[in-house]
Amino acid sequence: MVKESIKLSPFKLINQNGEIVKFPNKKVSILFFYPKANTPGCTKEAVEFESNLKKIKKLNACVYGISKDSIKRQKNFSDKFNISLDLLSDENNDICEKFGVWVKKSMYGRTFFGIERSTFVLGKNMKVLKEWRKVKVRDHVLEVMSFLKSI
Repeated sequence: MVKESIKLSPFKLINQNGEIVKFPNKKVSILFFYPKANTPGCTKEAVEFESNLKKIKKLNACVYGISKDSIKRQKNFSDKFNISLDLLSDENNDICEKFGVWVKKSMYGRTFFGIERSTFVLGKNMKVLKEWRKVKVRDHVLEVMSFLKSI
């Protein structure tokens, strides 16, 4: 499981436009893992990151949303809500497993596996600078931006 101060190996995923996105890249990367495209909490989180994208770019960082949704579903999600940031598809669950966000959950007495809403900030050298697990959407983007200002 990924923890703060660990240096990660390079990896790549495909975005909503079918393009390969490789890590590391030349900037600090914010990776927010979300359970499912087009659901209320995930939509709110993605839209908040999108609406703060210019400010985040001024802090020399990039934002990437990651879920197990298909490329097609990510594309529909980005088109529907006018999201320009990269939404990455981890259909094989490799990266979700690597980051430890694929967890056992329960709701209404039913147990199942799903993505735990989490955010990670990676340095240019792939070192994990910060992690947030069990994220609550409200004010989370502001918290991430505050962290970016501190580094």
